[in-house]
This record gives sequence, C-alpha cells and structure tokens, in this order.
Amino acid sequence: MQIIIKISTEEYLEKEAKADIKSEYRAGEVIAMSSAQLAHNLIVSNLIYLLNECLWDTNCRVFPSDMLLKFPDCESFAYPDVMIVCEEVKLDSDKKQGLDVLLNPSVVIEVLSKSTADYDRGEKMRCYLTLPSLQQYVLIDSESFDVSTYLRNNENEWLLRIFKSQSEKIKIGNCEIVIEDIYKKVKI
Repeated sequence: MQIIIKISTEEYLEKEAKADIKSEYRAGEVIAMSSAQLAHNLIVSNLIYLLNECLWDTNCRVFPSDMLLKFPDCESFAYPDVMIVCEEVKLDSDKKQGLDVLLNPSVVIEVLSKSTADYDRGEKMRCYLTLPSLQQYVLIDSESFDVSTYLRNNENEWLLRIFKSQSEKIKIGNCEIVIEDIYKKVKI
C-alpha cells in the first residue's frame, strides 16, 4: 500500500532547497527521482555539449537537469533533462527557499526510459505545453533511435515530427543536429 502525504508548494520548495536528492512535485505529491541509466546520461551529456557549441555566441542558455522548472497551471515542479532559454531568464520571484526556479524555457528536452516514458508523453507533456514561453518539446528514447519533437505553430497548435534514422537532422531551437550525434557512444 502506497501512502501519499500532500504538502503545499511552499513546503515542497523549503524541503527541496535542503534535500540531498531531487524530487519533483505534482499537485501536492512529492516524487523522489531515481538515478538514470548510462545511455540516458550519455544522451544528456551529448545534447548539452552540442547545444552549447551551437548556441555559444548567442543570448541562449542551456540548462542541465539541476534547474527546477515551475508549471503554474499544473501546480507542479520538475527537473527536465535539458532546457534552453533564448530570452531573459525569468525566475520565480519567491526566493525565500533559496532555490532558483525557472519560469520561461524556450525548449525542453526529456530523455525517455521505460520508467518515465508514459509520464513524459502524458501528464508531464500536458504541463509543458501550458508554458507560454515553450516553443519546442523534444522526447528522445534512450533505447532506440527514436526522437519526437513538438513545435508550436501558434498558441494552441503543435506540430509533431518523428525521427527514426541516425542520419536525419533535427532542429532543436536554432541548432541543427544529426540524430547520430545525439546517440554518440550510446549502445543501441
């Protein structure tokens, strides 16, 4: 039997600022995050390298999974695998907990595993798509050459593209990246 204790966002942020492990917050519930597999970590590392190299001389910033993101419409907080912000970084104004909480990513990237795929494609995706600043949501499978990208066409319309070939190029933000480079050193 699972016991769920509901806490407020203020309590979550206070505890998260002092915690040794990261936890996400979903409408009153705190969910501890587990460590990631080798393939997941390699893909995230490759993405951060490729995106930073591409965006180095721009005003865009690339953030790894230690930057907390707030979903105001979902009453939730998450640690996306990679985020890009291409405008002034906006942080939640409530700084009393000592955490920087991002509000305005342009691009969010999640690397999927068996344990997270359903959540990343379902409830979490619905929360991401409510962010007014978000222009692209990218899902990368850690076990096969499979990348999906959702591009915002207008306020409530998203275009889905699926990439399955290693030689295809995907545009992430303003960067064009070969799928094979995302999976560099990953055994698929």
